[in-house]
Amino acid sequence: MEREANGDIRIMTPTKRNTGSKNHYISRILGNWADADGRGECFDSSTGFEQPDSAILSPDAAWASLDKLKAAEQNGEELPLCPEFVIELRSKSDQLAEAREKMQRWVGYGAELGWLVDPERKAVEIYRPGREPEVLEGGSAVEGEGPVAGFVLELGKVWG
Repeated sequence: MEREANGDIRIMTPTKRNTGSKNHYISRILGNWADADGRGECFDSSTGFEQPDSAILSPDAAWASLDKLKAAEQNGEELPLCPEFVIELRSKSDQLAEAREKMQRWVGYGAELGWLVDPERKAVEIYRPGREPEVLEGGSAVEGEGPVAGFVLELGKVWG
């Protein structure tokens, strides 16, 4: 579930086998990289991030720096936080326009980098603040930059 800024609740159905497996792969690869890198933490699709306008969004995978996580805590309570890096995996039931709008929202909330991974199109749309999305089609891997420089997601299992 996610909550819109106006309080509306958005219920998303559980993923099916293929999407669940691909999402697990993406989260695992990002998590393995984050553990080795040591500068931040990785989060899965069950994590809701509250935004300053009270919206709560849940990316399929995300990474936030330890500095940002520490700054978002006060008296042991987590304050609104937007991860620096988010990945959304488009399933067959997701409308492309809605997925793109969500990516724009992530960037608007402060994400420095976002990937919309679309297995059906074999495309990754890369979102960055102040720039038009970049579309990579049919590639075998996508490389992180900025906050996640050094992270590489091999796409063979995602396209498979």
